[in-house]
Amino acid sequence: MIVQRRAVTAVLAATAVLLTAGCSSDGGGGSSGGGDSASPSRTAAGSSPTGRAAGETAPPAKGSVKVLRTVAEGLNTPWGLAPLPDGDLLVSSRDQGTITRVDDRTGKKTELGRVSGVSPAGEGGLLGIALSPDYASDHMIYAYFTSASDNRIVRMLYAEKKPSGEQLGAPDTIFKGIPKGIIHNGGRIAFGPDKMLYAGTGESGERGLAQDKESLGGKILRLTPEGEPAPGNPFPHSPVYSYGHRNVQGLAWDDRQRLFASEFGQDTWDELNAIKPGDDYGWPDAEGTSGNPKYHNPIAQWHTEEASPSGIAYAEGSVWMAGLKGRRLWRIPLKGTEASAAPQAFLSGAYGRLRTVVSAGGGKLWLVTSNTDGRGTPKKGDDRILELEVK
Repeated sequence: MIVQRRAVTAVLAATAVLLTAGCSSDGGGGSSGGGDSASPSRTAAGSSPTGRAAGETAPPAKGSVKVLRTVAEGLNTPWGLAPLPDGDLLVSSRDQGTITRVDDRTGKKTELGRVSGVSPAGEGGLLGIALSPDYASDHMIYAYFTSASDNRIVRMLYAEKKPSGEQLGAPDTIFKGIPKGIIHNGGRIAFGPDKMLYAGTGESGERGLAQDKESLGGKILRLTPEGEPAPGNPFPHSPVYSYGHRNVQGLAWDDRQRLFASEFGQDTWDELNAIKPGDDYGWPDAEGTSGNPKYHNPIAQWHTEEASPSGIAYAEGSVWMAGLKGRRLWRIPLKGTEASAAPQAFLSGAYGRLRTVVSAGGGKLWLVTSNTDGRGTPKKGDDRILELEVK
């Protein structure tokens, strides 16, 4: 749940130093080469134990963002985004329960169909989507959604030669029983480099679920494409990959196949975490950096006024993180699994709430706004997909 009374600061946990960012004001569309960054603050009680990888080179401390174009606009509660092999984009609508294809060149929108069984309410609805790792042969789309009884993951055949509105096959439920709520439904899904399906879940407002390894709430799950616990998971016969999360919203891998995740804090700290299988990320006992060595500390943290993070993507040596309440795009440069410099903010306030960011390759990103989600201030043309060039 996005809390309204929030302080305005950002903190970076790098090595043993936290760096605190002030409120950014880097302006609007077009080119943004500056952005605000953080200043030294205080010593962390404990930094991420994964550390820096020997021989890796950090990207420049300062980056840049240039808005190349608006790909499409007039979207309703967009949430998930999945690029197709030909360059077009699939986008899910949380409240309408539909998946729409957007022509990458013209912005033309074609509705594939409505996903049967979606029951939108509050933060729930049709959330993340992902293409099958064998999409070229099976044409399957995976989706995470809120049903009348739970959150679940389904897969559907995409028959693009059928008429618009009739192109989605019946949902095949591969995984169910994830706790649902008006808040904290998680919802991001992605296939990893290992071709396993990862899902970020929320604790649905029931804090204790995050520490319960028998519960599916407040976790990152790792599944086979068929929905079974993936081989090599840290807990025998369990889909749980990491736990102690409040509400995971973003998943991305770097170029060495290391997983990162963003998640909502409550009143104090939002987090970007480097994910280690089997680790406890602390919620509800810890929010942000903790002095307790049993908890895995974030690599960067923000007061929630500046972030309320959603999707993340990896590009040009940095994690790029969309901010909802923060209304900005954050760049977190990496060296190994630590931040190598202070986070830097771009596009502050220029496009409102930012929901999803996806790598487009070649130093480019797709960015999806979220001003029609009930917490934003919709304007003409909202919501939209932007193409960015980043460094």
